[in-house]
Amino acid sequence: MPSVNSPNQKTFTYPRSTLERAERALVCSPFNLCLYETMRSGRVALSEITGVSGVQHGYTKRPISELAADNALVWLIQVGVLRREVDGQGITDSFRLTPIGRQIVEQFQRKPWRTPTGSDKLYNVFIRWFRLPF
Repeated sequence: MPSVNSPNQKTFTYPRSTLERAERALVCSPFNLCLYETMRSGRVALSEITGVSGVQHGYTKRPISELAADNALVWLIQVGVLRREVDGQGITDSFRLTPIGRQIVEQFQRKPWRTPTGSDKLYNVFIRWFRLPF
């Protein structure tokens, strides 16, 4: 099983199926690799991702509504790739990568961002719709 080092030097080991599901969710999302690379080093607010702003930052290929972006981001949270940012007041509208998300984005630094296949899209929709644990 691959492992990843987090900033606090703990090593996390993930099953291959978890890594494959997370990678599939990332490439099937409406977001570009640029968004995830930005999330590696800091938080990104929902307002920066939606509408024309998302296209200008290179986070999306086309403008995306706030509802669609939020739904896609929540799915990535459920898969385990992202987390919501928290401040002293509570949960914010900003997002960051989790350790597994960092590992996958780092892999895409060494190899090209792949285009999802038809079976990737179908499997991702099926898993997302039924929220199956695999």
